[in-house]
Amino acid sequence: MRLWFYLTSVLLGGAVWAAAQVQVEVQLENEQFLAREPLVAAVRITNYSGQKLRLGKEPDWLRFAVEARGGSIVSKVADPPVTGEFEVESATTATRRVDLAPYFDIGQPGRYAVTAVVNIPQWNRDLSTQPKGFDIISGAKLWEQDFGLPTAGEPGNVAPEVRKFALLQVNRAKQISLYVRLSDLTESRVYRVYPVGTLVSFSKPEGQIDRAGHLHILHQKGARAFNYCVINPDGELVSRQTHEYTATRPALSVDADGKIGVTGGIRRISANDLPPPAAPSPAPEAKPPKS
Repeated sequence: MRLWFYLTSVLLGGAVWAAAQVQVEVQLENEQFLAREPLVAAVRITNYSGQKLRLGKEPDWLRFAVEARGGSIVSKVADPPVTGEFEVESATTATRRVDLAPYFDIGQPGRYAVTAVVNIPQWNRDLSTQPKGFDIISGAKLWEQDFGLPTAGEPGNVAPEVRKFALLQVNRAKQISLYVRLSDLTESRVYRVYPVGTLVSFSKPEGQIDRAGHLHILHQKGARAFNYCVINPDGELVSRQTHEYTATRPALSVDADGKIGVTGGIRRISANDLPPPAAPSPAPEAKPPKS
């Protein structure tokens, strides 16, 4: 009995010492996320041990666990990739970021909590963070449209794959954000969720799909500023522009060839443009006048 008490005291004492010398914390960018939206966990490791820590060599040096409301464990699809060696000097902090969304089955709306466990191989000890809570929400659907996925070459005898684009509104911390979600027709499989940008409260986003399956989005993000984006059939952003309200209001339109673009207002070149704006040409070098 005394031996058991002694060993337990030693182990607990070592754990308390390690926790005091190295602090670990998990942080999230938001408290609310859409299902399948990138959910990046930032693990902060603060070292006060007086020793240099060497981490990241083993694939299990950093582990995550997610619980649903009520304490049930969320199933893991795969282990998040966390390898990559680095060092944490004493009296410094290092942060490692991991997107958990592809690796945990957190597609259903509800309350969840994530915990990170950091292994210190030099001491053969695991340090756990406090659980960090977050919510998976559905968002408010503003617009949706299904489309046939374009195929290369001549049309065959097989029906095309049908996908669906949807524009979702999310209210967070007094900020309204617009997201685009790409899914199958029944919405049982979500391929991608992408944040388009902020919305003003009175904005009515426009969405149109062209012949190539690209989604064109125009929404108001400021008093006179509009954001124009193009998303390809795989849910990837391929173009982004800023337009401003002048004598006329920017709007989506289709020309005689079926091409979708913005008419009205005026385009403003921005550092946020995609593709990025071309760098200005250097001014010609001034030459002294001939004598």
